[in-house]
Amino acid sequence: MKDNKLVGLSMDFSIKIIKLCEGIKGHYSLVNQLERSATSIGANIHEANYAHGKPDFIAKLQISLKECYETEYWLELFVKSDILNRDVAIDLYNKCGTIRRILIASINTAKENMK
Repeated sequence: MKDNKLVGLSMDFSIKIIKLCEGIKGHYSLVNQLERSATSIGANIHEANYAHGKPDFIAKLQISLKECYETEYWLELFVKSDILNRDVAIDLYNKCGTIRRILIASINTAKENMK
């Protein structure tokens, strides 16, 4: 796994989401959900680096992957609800997709290495 790259990407993504959410007025519960899922991606990646063995490492990365999918859902909902401009969302969606693809590759590699 490219630890530094994935940790850095997820940290940068979390910061962008936090800054975005600071500017959204109202919709507190939705903003909270977006912030929680987006920041959880990086938190679980970070936690995976201190896992208690390969199965725990894989489990943490799988949680991060699930949080990526959830974050993508919230971004799409924000766009369809006219809370977020599609141009802004596309950049965030692409960054989340990059993290998702790296997570999938990392999970697959870790599973292969367990065999």
